[in-house]
Amino acid sequence: MARVGVLALQGDFPVHEERLRALGCEVRQVRTPAELEGLEALVWPGGESTTMTRVMSDELRSALMEYCSTYPVWGTCAGMIMLSHTDNDPRVKSLGLANVHVNRNGWGRQVHSFEAELRVVPELKSQRPAIGVFIRAPRVTQVGSGTRILAWYKDEPVALAQDRMLLTTFHPELTGDDRFHRLLLSWILETHRVAS
Repeated sequence: MARVGVLALQGDFPVHEERLRALGCEVRQVRTPAELEGLEALVWPGGESTTMTRVMSDELRSALMEYCSTYPVWGTCAGMIMLSHTDNDPRVKSLGLANVHVNRNGWGRQVHSFEAELRVVPELKSQRPAIGVFIRAPRVTQVGSGTRILAWYKDEPVALAQDRMLLTTFHPELTGDDRFHRLLLSWILETHRVAS
């Protein structure tokens, strides 16, 4: 059983917990550095990146820098912002681990939220279309080396991977579509294979 943490500083972390438990994971909420201990992967959920910046202690930030550089991690929406580089908001102190630049709220404000069908790479194909739920979503402005695009809305990248770091500008957890959760779990198995 995979042991996965969900960062529970703020945002929609309970939905990710529910999805991961449905896939058979042991799930733990993470609010302190000690709670990262023994986890095989971490989900950094959506929410408010400005609030996350404000409530995160220096100790937790340092522990997350180390953890997210080592283990599989997935940032959705605000979680993606916190793992990437931000272009437009000095109130957000992101970790800058992903070689990706984003514009916070790049798709518009809450009233501009939308759902749309996405184009995905073959490894994420399914019998049903991938639907992106975009809520004050970040917009990717620059994709650097070492990063590959996994999904597009129109011709813009909306899901990316860098090593075992998954980034989605949208909220797969709100659609009942677990293909991105399964991708993260596959990376845990891959980590075990490499280690053995």
